Amino acid sequence: MGKKSEHTTNSIIRAALRRLFLRSRERAKTLKDSGYRCCKCGVKQSKAKGREISVQVHHSSGIDWDGLFDDIRTRLLNQKDMCVLCTDCHDKEHEK
Repeated sequence: MGKKSEHTTNSIIRAALRRLFLRSRERAKTLKDSGYRCCKCGVKQSKAKGREISVQVHHSSGIDWDGLFDDIRTRLLNQKDMCVLCTDCHDKEHEK
């Protein structure tokens, strides 16, 4: 058997971020504001049988995945910065 990875893999992080984006209000608003039309050719999304067309939200400036992975590991998944607290103590920490 192979050795288990010591950290969350990039593919797991990317899949979680994709699920978040697909359910985001920002994505939904972008689709609604565009009238569900392609901003390049103007074709409209259709679910009509035989004429199915889908549109997708695209990040024009791209996504720096490596930087995003680094930020997530540094800010969220940093074990050196983690400790275990009961619910009451955890709530008190966030009240500060």
